[in-house]
Amino acid sequence: MKMNKMMHTVSRLSLAIIFISSFARAQSGASAPGEAGPYHVSQTFHVGGEGAWDYLTVDPEHKLLYVPRSTHTMVLDARTGKTVADIPGQKRNHGVAIVPGAGRGFITDGNDASVTVFDLKTYAVLGKIKTDEDSDGVIYDPASGKVLVVCGDPGLLIPIAPDLDLATGSADAKVELGGKPEFLAADGKGRAFINLVDKDQVAVVDTKTMKVVAKWPTTPGGSPVGMSMDVAKRRLFIGCRKPQKLVVMDADNGKVLADFPIGAGVDATKFDGDIFASCADGTLTVVRETTPGKFQVIQTVQTPRGARTMGVDLTTHTLYLPTAEFLPPAQGQTRPVPKPDTFKIVVVTPSGK
Repeated sequence: MKMNKMMHTVSRLSLAIIFISSFARAQSGASAPGEAGPYHVSQTFHVGGEGAWDYLTVDPEHKLLYVPRSTHTMVLDARTGKTVADIPGQKRNHGVAIVPGAGRGFITDGNDASVTVFDLKTYAVLGKIKTDEDSDGVIYDPASGKVLVVCGDPGLLIPIAPDLDLATGSADAKVELGGKPEFLAADGKGRAFINLVDKDQVAVVDTKTMKVVAKWPTTPGGSPVGMSMDVAKRRLFIGCRKPQKLVVMDADNGKVLADFPIGAGVDATKFDGDIFASCADGTLTVVRETTPGKFQVIQTVQTPRGARTMGVDLTTHTLYLPTAEFLPPAQGQTRPVPKPDTFKIVVVTPSGK
């Protein structure tokens, strides 16, 4: 068995433990501390439908949510949760990047080793671009003008021109990262920062030359997965699973500025003035820079278990966390099973909204 496949197995077992403990907590009726604070769960969109889920992407201009659901990608109205469109034809999707300037969206498909390209106005599938196995995290980098796709198992970054001729063109040359990537962020000035989950490192890529120029340890956090950035102050926010930490890192030199304990099963971090880390155990940790260079946890919002990824609308300061209801865990079960047709989007807003 390859090492990366073994890591997937260990990860599934860890998540199973998280969900079992969460289920027991829910059954006991125990409440979590830290509910009072500047954020709250304001509503829940009961969406339903088939499929699992991964990274949620927000289109703040058109108030849309792009939600991969394994074999199809749902487009939801961010104000109501109603389905606007459903983009078919994927095998196991993970993330969505939108490039309004090109009028296109890009969906990573890990099992198909490809990216599905769709029209942002009609949602029609325009074609597919060959990438590599385990195509996962995806963002648009304005500095290079490329869509950046990370492929976990082969340890690759693959740039794609958003206006690529889908009939004759292909993705750019693959960049060897030297580790298994999870998610990434770009500073818009020519640097991309990529979590290497199996190396406990952040790989820094020059997106003009498409070369790795540095690798920084995430210690005291390990197994980094979630990644976001404060571009103005040049800080990275890294969600780590082993140990469970939210790490604040200087994006110029890799120095760790602060770290905080978080819940189990983190999968995403976001920045919107405050810093957020969403975890599968049903906690959303909120960290704030209280004085220049000084950070502290200001709240832990209780969310439904499984709400481990999220998107943020920076214009309304609203967080959207996908999850579902789950069946009681069976003996020996390595991954909790969602109840059919219970998929939902949990909406977290500033208190008073």
